[in-house]
Amino acid sequence: MGFAVTPLFRLTRAGFVLAREGVFSLVPPVDLPPAARFGLRMARLIERGDARYSLAASRLTQAFNRLGPSYVKLGQFLATRPDVVGKEAAAELSLLQDKVPPVDDASARRAVEEALGGPIESRFLSFGPALAAASIAQVHKATVLGPNGEEQSVAVKVLRPGVAVRFARDLESFYMVARLAERFLAPARRLRPVAIVDTLARSVTLEMDLRLEAAALSEMAENTEADEGFRVPTVDWMRTAKTVLTMEWIDGIKLSETARIDDLGIDRVKLAATILQSFLRHAVRDGFFHADMHQGNLLVEADGTLVALDFGITGRLNEAERRFLAEILYGFIRRDYRRVAEVHFEAGYVPAGQDVDVFAQALRAIGEPIRGHNASEISMARLLTQLFEVTEMFAMTTQPRLIMLQKTMVVVEGVARSLDPELDMWRTSEPVVSDWIARRLGPAGRLQAAGEGFGALARLVADLPVLADRTERLSASMALMGERGLLLDPITVEHLAAAEARRTRSGRVAMWIAAIALAAIAFKVVFGM
Repeated sequence: MGFAVTPLFRLTRAGFVLAREGVFSLVPPVDLPPAARFGLRMARLIERGDARYSLAASRLTQAFNRLGPSYVKLGQFLATRPDVVGKEAAAELSLLQDKVPPVDDASARRAVEEALGGPIESRFLSFGPALAAASIAQVHKATVLGPNGEEQSVAVKVLRPGVAVRFARDLESFYMVARLAERFLAPARRLRPVAIVDTLARSVTLEMDLRLEAAALSEMAENTEADEGFRVPTVDWMRTAKTVLTMEWIDGIKLSETARIDDLGIDRVKLAATILQSFLRHAVRDGFFHADMHQGNLLVEADGTLVALDFGITGRLNEAERRFLAEILYGFIRRDYRRVAEVHFEAGYVPAGQDVDVFAQALRAIGEPIRGHNASEISMARLLTQLFEVTEMFAMTTQPRLIMLQKTMVVVEGVARSLDPELDMWRTSEPVVSDWIARRLGPAGRLQAAGEGFGALARLVADLPVLADRTERLSASMALMGERGLLLDPITVEHLAAAEARRTRSGRVAMWIAAIALAAIAFKVVFGM
């Protein structure tokens, strides 16, 4: 019973907090169905008197902060989906700061000892207090004994105790809202709200297993080993577990400290180009990129090397998506709008029933206005945003991974321009994109693709005897089933009957609980009891 009641009451509390903070006043009622408009009017009856005079941004941030870490994380995630919440709400949610008071040192040390299986003194020479804390984890500075007997500083990321259980409970509520939206709001189905929550759930799950973040650091280190001017911290695998990640301590400068960067003689123009080109290499060349490259997660060392931190959120693109991104950027660089349109159709992002020439015309309307402007006025991120807006007109299905890519591009461009306001995004990106196009779509790339195709064909031929044997056995089984029907042994029948009975009973109980809970909530709202 508790499982059925808990998400409902959590959701009710969330709705109450959002209503009190005046968040529902930001929802335009014009396009809502009558029932939703009525619900909106009712929600505004309990709005705080001073909330309506607050700025929109403060209403959203105050509500999500009151609801706790899970909702802060949800708000930050929705800030990456302007296609879902709208541009203004996305901009407001991006102001949410994932900063909370750290857990006490004793609890943090105990968590480290449990994760690493021994006293903290046996693993570290020293272990300091938390230097930074967020909703999921906090970071401590510690020291260890190096391979040559020297003392080395390390950063120790520790998962907050109990955070996994709290997030799991709140995710139940998020899924409930998403399923209701898909069932009763037809316009929302194109946005695939359940898939959005799936993406959030996967992201949070990955963030809560710090071994996966360590693996992401390791993979990125391998991918970028030969890249000049970019690196990531090394992982201390002997002091890393599911809830603890130990890595190299980076003595770097924050990118916001431009005066210090200038004092060290670091070339800001070159550094800005490194940021943009590194991101594009990771996305297009490797298909694996840091999806949270804001200033707080980037440091520059004294020699000008860019160091990326915090790999809790990463993105991946498959071969088709990488080709899609590269050809789109290359097409806009070359003003080949017909080719950009064709790539959308080839990738299956735009339905075949749409007109490719009309789509190319819409793309030209995006690309041509950027011609004739100086570099500081041309935004690649804004172009990608407009691109996804135009695709809505042509019934393009939302692609969450491409939206994450576009969001990261917005952040990366902003960071790069903070260092070099005159950064020419197109000229800087062209070498990376052109190189990938030449290697993958040129003669050498086509020969490689042909070789991969022949390899797959050879493996298929080698497996033909096994496939033939399986097909023969399946055919015989189907023929026997046609003669005798589907046979189930008595134990299987008994288990199926028992399971169906339990499902029916639990369904009825859940419905009654929901009805009683809703009645109680309504009674409380009406009579103030």
